[in-house]
Amino acid sequence: MTDLKSSLGEAVGAAFAAEGVDASLARVTTSDRPDLADFQSNGALAAAKALKANPRELAGRVAERLQADPRLALVEVAGPGFINFKLTGAALAERAATVAADGERAGADAVATPRRVIIDYAGPNVAKPMHVGHLRSSIIGESLKRLFRFRGDTVWGDAHFGDWGFQMGLLIVAVGDEGGAAGFMTEGDGPFPGEAPVTLEDLERLYPAAATRAKDDIEFRDRARKATAELQAGRPGYRALWAHFVAVSRTALEREFGALGVTFDLWNGESDADPVMAGMIADLETKGLLVEDDGARVVHVARPGETRKRKLPDGSVMEAPSPPPLLVISRDGSAMYGTTDLATIVDRRKAIDPELILYVVDERQAEHFEQVFRAAILAGYATPGSLEHLGFGTMNGPDGKPFKTRAGGVLKLHDLITMATDKARARLQESGLGADLPPEEFEAIAHKVAIAALKFADLSNSRTTSYVFDLDRFMSFEGKTGPYLLYQAVRIKSLLRKAAEQGATPATIVVAEPAERDLALTLDAFDQAVSDAYDKRAPHLLAEHAYRLAQAFSKFYAACPVLVAPDADSRGSRIALSQAALDQLELTLGLLGIDTPERM
Repeated sequence: MTDLKSSLGEAVGAAFAAEGVDASLARVTTSDRPDLADFQSNGALAAAKALKANPRELAGRVAERLQADPRLALVEVAGPGFINFKLTGAALAERAATVAADGERAGADAVATPRRVIIDYAGPNVAKPMHVGHLRSSIIGESLKRLFRFRGDTVWGDAHFGDWGFQMGLLIVAVGDEGGAAGFMTEGDGPFPGEAPVTLEDLERLYPAAATRAKDDIEFRDRARKATAELQAGRPGYRALWAHFVAVSRTALEREFGALGVTFDLWNGESDADPVMAGMIADLETKGLLVEDDGARVVHVARPGETRKRKLPDGSVMEAPSPPPLLVISRDGSAMYGTTDLATIVDRRKAIDPELILYVVDERQAEHFEQVFRAAILAGYATPGSLEHLGFGTMNGPDGKPFKTRAGGVLKLHDLITMATDKARARLQESGLGADLPPEEFEAIAHKVAIAALKFADLSNSRTTSYVFDLDRFMSFEGKTGPYLLYQAVRIKSLLRKAAEQGATPATIVVAEPAERDLALTLDAFDQAVSDAYDKRAPHLLAEHAYRLAQAFSKFYAACPVLVAPDADSRGSRIALSQAALDQLELTLGLLGIDTPERM
């Protein structure tokens, strides 16, 4: 299935080629003057310059070749050589009907060559409650997972559980010092207690205290480092205690992710890479990549004499030093963060052999991933282009700094969702929405509104930019917000229910009124929005489309009466357009991870 812009682009390219011009210059874009045209091509200006010809004359010859195209109501040359195109109502109606009949795809094509893709996102940690810092990775990663699947790829979403670093040693020592885990501290193979000696509250209390203590207490820090090394070496009691840490933490994390509408296919932790660690390290040695450096062992990833440019989140470019070596083994023999990431690539290659791995992780980790990716390519564990770090900006408070509680602490994700749900409940009540619904349904709607507000506020921003958290603005039922989009979807559902009650059914789509044209053109644009969001790893392009579609329907609803249309054919056509708009809007929101209620 081809959208109108693409098919028109092919025709314009053929007309350019017939004039002896490179067809690639004939790019068709959406008109920046929709009052004058639907699409435009500015290729004649560049082509004429290359041919040393008059651009307006060249544009005129191209336009003349296109006059016979039955899809075009208007082809005209404007300005110094722009070509404007306006489609016929019949062409728009045919395309809208195709979109309406396209079932679960709503007019968007799948990729020609599907791939195996792993998306690494969220990055929760043992003993650490989810907080606002996990929000962007979770939301963006979930949306990309849904988008890549929709395009036809086979996708695994991996939480990449943080369960194997120094924090594990800190917890083992801290729990042992409290005396509640004596059964796990002895040498030998066990047996060890089957019940966890700690609760989630214990872990949340112990970890920050232990991390703080380790900064100043050298003896405590050394014991924690030793415990980390012994855990990674396979000490049975520590492994049994660690398994309880993981189970207790994962139960709580799955609850938080579930509330956010985020799911994973894999809950592989850093520990899952441990079985391949020794073999990988031996392989790095054999290949001459692992070298001694001040008591540690590293892989040098910079090329001799290398200089490089780094693109900043705002799009500017700066000179940057070459990346430092990747630390593989510390002085005390422990595997490091980069080691487990490198081993995870090896493990994923053996288990799944993905053609692409996307890492949805804070932009501040860019250098770390550059080190890991370079090491992986040097060692032959990955090919250039198969590993991508999709960095993102931060969610900030009014002061422009990463969002904190009023007391200055990090806000837990559970508290954020509760706060948003409370606000959604209040906004629904203020707006008189859902007042006649059963309490259970009202609460479910409030939760959906809250999640829509949080997700759309995040995903409507470019992934690489930061944004200011403003719950009052995010929760509005007006403007570019998640609640506004839910309200529009619910309004269409209500309209279609009323039509069904009246016995009115969809009919052949006819596009005659300006608002019908605008809605049909917006429906057509979905394929391009999906393709661009996929290629650029940019969910905000889907958010933009959802908002444009909701606006287009709102204008259509106001200008083109549906249930009281002038005749049965018009009514049936407008019902069909309304259904197509609803299907595509719900699909787009679904790709963003947003569920729509049936009513409000």
